[in-house]
Amino acid sequence: MHPRSGAADEQVIKLAVLAVGGQGGGVLADWITDVAERNGYVAQSTSVAGVAQRTGATIYYVEMARDTGRLPVFALSPSQGDVDILIAAELMEAGRAIIRGFVTPNRTTLIASSHRIAAVAEKIEPGDGRASSSKVHATAETASKRFIAFDMEKIAADNGSMISASLLGALAGSDALPFTRESYEQAIGTGGRGVKASLAAFSAAFDRARGLAAAPSSKPAEPAIVESAQGTGRVSGPQNLLQGWQALVARIDLMPLAVRDMALRGLRKVVDYQDIAYGREYLDRLDKAVALDSAGHAHVLSIAAAKHLANAMCYDDVIRVADLKTRSTRDRRVRKEVGVKDGSVLQVTEYFHPRIEEFCGTLPAGLGGYIENRPKLAGFLDRRINRGRRIRTDSFAGFAALWLIGGLRRWRRGLLRHKVELAHLDRWYALALGYVPVDYAVAVEILNCRRLIKGYSDTHVRAQSKFDRVLSALDLLKGRDDAADWIRRLREAALKDEKGDMLDGALKTVATLGSSPIT
Repeated sequence: MHPRSGAADEQVIKLAVLAVGGQGGGVLADWITDVAERNGYVAQSTSVAGVAQRTGATIYYVEMARDTGRLPVFALSPSQGDVDILIAAELMEAGRAIIRGFVTPNRTTLIASSHRIAAVAEKIEPGDGRASSSKVHATAETASKRFIAFDMEKIAADNGSMISASLLGALAGSDALPFTRESYEQAIGTGGRGVKASLAAFSAAFDRARGLAAAPSSKPAEPAIVESAQGTGRVSGPQNLLQGWQALVARIDLMPLAVRDMALRGLRKVVDYQDIAYGREYLDRLDKAVALDSAGHAHVLSIAAAKHLANAMCYDDVIRVADLKTRSTRDRRVRKEVGVKDGSVLQVTEYFHPRIEEFCGTLPAGLGGYIENRPKLAGFLDRRINRGRRIRTDSFAGFAALWLIGGLRRWRRGLLRHKVELAHLDRWYALALGYVPVDYAVAVEILNCRRLIKGYSDTHVRAQSKFDRVLSALDLLKGRDDAADWIRRLREAALKDEKGDMLDGALKTVATLGSSPIT
């Protein structure tokens, strides 16, 4: 017997759906209402719109009761502690529902997709601003009467449907409502377009909720250790370039085993960014760290060098941005994300806002430096350059313009921006390696500080300022046993907020330290 049979059938069942734009929350609410009405219930569906740009979800609220001939009084929105079923189209929305009091341990069945969509608050943090998914899972287990969670977005994507279909499947499979599977499928069948895909996603999610389908292993994959870099991945191209690539890969095979995986990843990135010769420069720099390292330290220095050298050598500039925006892989990715069918026309508008610094950076080093050293000339040009531009890359003219800019990479080594970036890289790398004989841990942390530098234009300027401020503490921490730990704390503070207020506070604390560590 279903727990809602008998006298409980006279009660109002209260269900809330939390979803953001594009997830089909309205369609899901309509399906649920349709299912209820097919089974002799009266139902009402309302919605409270959220805020755009992923700062809030729309709440779709459904109340239903068995039709006894007398119309019940339904509420227009959910109340705290008064929701029977809550469906969240993304994990953190489940967390927000718990915080708002919509989920209670003695009443609420909580159904949530375990995938993540980063909120604005998570994206704007300079470092890793992601909230902890494991904490939400643990809280949901204790806060709800029953918690059902798996990646419903992936199930929908695998079946060519929207997440609304797999959410409905999870609801049907949970038995939280006293309706048959056929009723749900009939509601989907009235939709017209995309019925087959929606039914497939519904069925897969239904089976997962019932435990009839095997769940993917939740154990994170172990990081791969490349015993031999030869033959890894598929590399194609002219024979002379392939020979050059194979020669570089052979150099990685001579490195310590623990370093090879990261070194190969870095080499791939650097060669893709520029060319084979640039990859050779990367390995020449990396060899310096490897020569100073040892197995006793688990080659932590070399691994950090392999990672951050590649990122430093692949700095973002106008050339890089234009190159990435005109690649066929990007067109395929955008089409997939937007859901454009084959044969349909996709119109893409790119936004550029170059400053005089970006303009000078793409000029030969001598000419670019000449302009930057003359403020009046630089100001005159900036007034004509520094404005937003919208470029349609689906048009021949727009695509050709960006393609030509991206093609400037063959001359990148002679441009001003490259000269400035490599000079900064060499100072940072020499500083880190110089600390190896004195304090190995500090040397590693200096390498890791390169993580602070990212982006281009104003973002790059702010990032470089934080980088310089963190490393300015080295003199104050000289001789302290906990110097590496303090550099790590400063870096994490710099990554926590964009304005740098936390970093300022941490630097003030460092300035008060003596020459010996705190006990």
